[in-house]
Amino acid sequence: MTPDASRPADGGYNHGSPSDLDILAGLWEEARFARLPWDAPGELRDLVEDIDNPKRVYTIHKASRRHNFQLLVQKFIVQLHEGCGSEYCSTPTCFTCRKRLAGRAPIRRYNTTSSRTLATYLASQDNPESGLCLGLRPPKAPPAALNSLVFLPSQKLRDDPSSSPSSKGRAAAGRGALAKGNGSSLQSNPVRTRNGTLNGSDIGESREKSRPGSSSGDDHQQDQAQKSGFAVTETAVSTDYRSFAANVFGTVAFKMLEWLTPAAIEQMSQKAQVFQTEAGSSDRIMTTNDIRATQDDGSLSPRQKSGNASSGQFVETNGDPNKVNGPVDLKEDRQHRDAPPVSRSGSQRRNSNAKVRAPSTTKQPKRQLSIDPFAPETLSDDSFPGLLKSPRANGGVTDRNVRAIKTTNSTLSRPISQLSSAGFFDDVTLEKMPPLKPVDFKSKVGRAQLDGARSSESTSPRDIAASGVTSERSCSNSSNQGATVDSDSDDENVYPQTLSKLNADIVDFICDVIQEDGTAEKHMLEPPSITRFHNKYANRGKPLRRRSKAGLTSSAKLRLEWKLFMEQTFFYVLSDPELALRSFTLKGQLYDSQTLWYCMLRMTRVAPSLVFNSLWMAAGSLFAPPKPLQSLRSPTAKLFPQHENALSNSEAGRLMSICLHALVAAAPLVTDSRQLQDISRIRSHGLSLAGSGSVAQQPVELCLQYEDIFTDELALRLARRLFTAITTRRYYDDITESNVQTASEYDAKGEDILAPLFSQLDFLNMDAVYILNFSFSDRTLHEARVPILLLDWARAVMLNDWNGSPEVSGDGPFGGALALIKAMYEKRQDLLLGDAQFRSEYFADRMDTMQMPVAWLSHVSTRRKLHLLDFPYIFNPATLVSYFRAINFSRMSRAFEEATSLQERIDAISIRSNLSTHHRDVLSEQLKAAASKYLILDIKRESVLQDAFNQLWRREERELQRPLKVHLGEQMGEEGFDSGGVQQEFFRMAIAEALNPDYGAFAVDERTRMTWFVPGSMEPKWKFELIGMLVSLAVYNGLTLPVTFPKALYRKLLGEPVTELHHIADGWPDLANGLTKLLEWDEKDGLVENVFLRTYEFSVLVFGEHVTREMKPQATNLSERDEWPQFPEMAWQSGLHPSPQEGNPADAPLVTNANRNAYVSDYIRYLADVSVKPQFEAFQRGFRACLHVRSLKLLTPAILQSIVEGIQEIDIGELRRHARYVGWDAGHRTIKDFWSIVKRYDDDMKRKLLEFVTASDRVPVGGVKNMMFIIQKNGCEDGRKGRLPTSYTCYGTLLLPEYRDKETLRDRLAMALENAQGFGFA
Repeated sequence: MTPDASRPADGGYNHGSPSDLDILAGLWEEARFARLPWDAPGELRDLVEDIDNPKRVYTIHKASRRHNFQLLVQKFIVQLHEGCGSEYCSTPTCFTCRKRLAGRAPIRRYNTTSSRTLATYLASQDNPESGLCLGLRPPKAPPAALNSLVFLPSQKLRDDPSSSPSSKGRAAAGRGALAKGNGSSLQSNPVRTRNGTLNGSDIGESREKSRPGSSSGDDHQQDQAQKSGFAVTETAVSTDYRSFAANVFGTVAFKMLEWLTPAAIEQMSQKAQVFQTEAGSSDRIMTTNDIRATQDDGSLSPRQKSGNASSGQFVETNGDPNKVNGPVDLKEDRQHRDAPPVSRSGSQRRNSNAKVRAPSTTKQPKRQLSIDPFAPETLSDDSFPGLLKSPRANGGVTDRNVRAIKTTNSTLSRPISQLSSAGFFDDVTLEKMPPLKPVDFKSKVGRAQLDGARSSESTSPRDIAASGVTSERSCSNSSNQGATVDSDSDDENVYPQTLSKLNADIVDFICDVIQEDGTAEKHMLEPPSITRFHNKYANRGKPLRRRSKAGLTSSAKLRLEWKLFMEQTFFYVLSDPELALRSFTLKGQLYDSQTLWYCMLRMTRVAPSLVFNSLWMAAGSLFAPPKPLQSLRSPTAKLFPQHENALSNSEAGRLMSICLHALVAAAPLVTDSRQLQDISRIRSHGLSLAGSGSVAQQPVELCLQYEDIFTDELALRLARRLFTAITTRRYYDDITESNVQTASEYDAKGEDILAPLFSQLDFLNMDAVYILNFSFSDRTLHEARVPILLLDWARAVMLNDWNGSPEVSGDGPFGGALALIKAMYEKRQDLLLGDAQFRSEYFADRMDTMQMPVAWLSHVSTRRKLHLLDFPYIFNPATLVSYFRAINFSRMSRAFEEATSLQERIDAISIRSNLSTHHRDVLSEQLKAAASKYLILDIKRESVLQDAFNQLWRREERELQRPLKVHLGEQMGEEGFDSGGVQQEFFRMAIAEALNPDYGAFAVDERTRMTWFVPGSMEPKWKFELIGMLVSLAVYNGLTLPVTFPKALYRKLLGEPVTELHHIADGWPDLANGLTKLLEWDEKDGLVENVFLRTYEFSVLVFGEHVTREMKPQATNLSERDEWPQFPEMAWQSGLHPSPQEGNPADAPLVTNANRNAYVSDYIRYLADVSVKPQFEAFQRGFRACLHVRSLKLLTPAILQSIVEGIQEIDIGELRRHARYVGWDAGHRTIKDFWSIVKRYDDDMKRKLLEFVTASDRVPVGGVKNMMFIIQKNGCEDGRKGRLPTSYTCYGTLLLPEYRDKETLRDRLAMALENAQGFGFA
């Protein structure tokens, strides 16, 4: 099975072991090889490449992978059922560990079905080897699943037909004979797999005979059973039809996982030999060495056996497969010697390569296999396929003098004949020897014509070699009846063929052929097939076409050859990083994003499983340390294995982009970007379908199609490996950076792994390599498709791996998905993404709103452990505000409880110590600051700001964190009781006075009403700090302020830079428009310096005088940075420093086309930073007085602005929907009149109404639904001099009397709003 995606370079299968080499040898002898079909266009022949490495042959790879999975299942079954026997075992799934933990308590072993179920699940996980016991021993007995198999002699089949396999309906599964060398036959109905099957005649005559429900198939099975002397059936077992495990994992398909392991096949082979021995066949000679016992390690003795099951022949070889050591059938040997010679036409040239099928006493043509030259690999084959040797290692020239595989030191699990016929070679068509008969070469047969005695289904290169097709560039000719293909080589070795690279034209051609033939893989992707929808560029040549010959049509065999060649090509190219990069790059640059996506779209609709698995193998090379890291002498670098073919960062990034485009192409093809966004929003909630009241509505069928692909195991496996590679490569970069000695070495590490992807997604990049021409609508849709689907894939991996904890792994797939989301969030403007598209509501809905954010404050994030709140953009603003306020409330509660506890201790000490009243008062006064439960401010209306400054100055942090209570105007007789409304009134008055432009600390723009610092203000810095403290205190207590600051201030408060024009557009719109025109000016209409007449300086108007300074580039050295001139704070300081106007430059350079970009950047920097730096730094210190610095990281500038200022737009319709009534009915005449009057108010009157009821003229963050607006009945007024409406601002309640008519209500309400000041009961 596959190694763990998070450690792909560590584990895996050692394909270099002797037993694995024996498996490869057997498969090389028997597996079907792909060859270029005869009707392929000539352009493909130039790209054909022979394969001499068995690991690079797709049929061998698939069969060996299935074999390894079965071995792994067998080990887990042994571990679950028997245990390892170690008394210190700590593996939870091991029976020995379970027995030790149970102690003396009884414990039940898993039954056969349960063991198989759990073993299949454990073997299917990433890095399954980590779940095996280190001391696991081989099984003591054959698999228990064999107990259900019954071997019946053929005589019984003839006597009792009801006992035949077909009549019982449950036959053991196998492909052909179970063990041809031992003469056994295990019959089964064909099992449908996920891969597509051929239709009708494509399957072949032999499969037609064995089709379920076919009488001919039943007769064929009985004939086979009679020929072999026995048949195998399964004991009928009653199962509970309601049991899911019994009806799924108790089927023949899953039992085959145990039946077809080497140990099980050897056991069944021994039983088969016993039956044949009892049969007493006269034409067979057997020895005592024919039956061998299974060794402890699962392999057999070194001797190799081969034979013909049907004839009873059995031959034993020792080391040399061509040397006969055992007895043979003398009758067949005599028949071969007595056979007449083959006649040849005198006019035909002798074909030195032609060979005839002969009995086993003659040397058979062997497939030459090149395994010895491949050095042992430190990475598994699946993890790093790029390290495998291929014919390209010699510059594209195949070595014809390859050596045959060594067999002297190998240990075959069983004879090659058994290997090749086992059922675990699923989907691999194996060669079956036809009946031996002389071959008569016709007088006019060409060199390349195939052996007429060959099976109609077989395309084995061994048979092709026997018939003369031996050129290493020759193509398959099995479907060309009567046509010949010239061969220009006499080499007898026939290798599988593949294309050495792909491109857009080849992908289109191959996919068209497969779709026309109907041999594409059956899959669940939508749409199931794709036709060309691009306009090819004129200079790219004509599309590829298949060759045709008169009288020849496409046959089932030709369609099968194209399918095999397609699979081999896709596997060979896509699983090799070097070939994949060479296929989709041009002049060192990747194809444009849409062309690459189109290629992947077509391939995934033809063979999605093959594409995903091959790219997964190629992605294993991303985990090989880059060469700069391998060359370091650091002890840390020595921990990583050395790899010669390691990818650089740029190569790794391009490979990453190729694989990610394949994932994007797997999603259903939609033609509306709004559907993409709606589906993404639905899935962000963790939903597959959108229910009633959902955020978005889309067709159920489309939602299910998305669910199918985002839960596909192969696609998810590829995504998990890619995301893991992101963090791994960045870890390599950090190690390299920390160990470099010079800047040049640091620069050698290269770009980030995601840089090539973002370069592709930059659709304004004019340097992109555009291969195919798509329409403008397709290009526009693609710009939205790729970023959204990448976010969906990252979200799918996160949802799949999340365990419910806010602390997540940082170096696995989850951390890599977060890294991709973070990188895309930082480039969201280039990717045309909004903030809402990054949100994942699923996590917030399942985490504690109070405890989780408080625990995050003490969490220390590392490379291996991250917290979800480190990535606040995946949460919506309302959730972040609730987390922010939960942190503030937690700190407030803790400060309140500490003060309460201290006060209780003081009281206890006073009582126990019998202190006098004087001493008690002194003690209370000394500990007043520490023991006070509230932060109490006594404010007079005449001096609101001065009283606030005096009482907040030099306050301790613990005092500021306590709940706030304000006594406003009590000296004047006001009876206000502060439950929130008095606080709101206090802050409204204090902030209005503090930001008054008359004081010279802040300036207010006349157009936008934005407030900003006055550069070089004469006000002392401590006043700015106290104003910042007032803002902080309001935010800490959950109050909004009647202020309007530009977003630039909030960006600076959160530590974000102000460098772009859109950062200042809301505060200085005229300036932003002028600078934009400067940047966009075309000098065809005039020179910049002549049209704009701007000098390279920054100037402000302060106290009626201009202060100007020439702007300088930003300095890295702190001592060299520019400082804006400050006015003296005190009058006596005016003579100590020169006036700011005295430093104005006499002359400054003009802004030209060459420096206008730098001018705009410097101007923004001087406006937002340099000119107001002292004032802002003081304000920032005060702003952080009450707030936890880390809690501010949860907020964006927009969210912080809404928390401080609230929402200034008041929607009366929304307010009416969320209003509540006490004593009124919503349909009452007075209520209808009230809303009719309020609806016609202008913005100023709307703010007055809201302030009258809630003490704030702003809607709090989150909208009207987060505020209280209650209309309570306050009696009836019939006279003209009745009561005015009043309110309880603390509770958001409007006390509205019932007036006699609408006009009276309008007058009374307007009078109340215009004269609202002061409190009764607040």
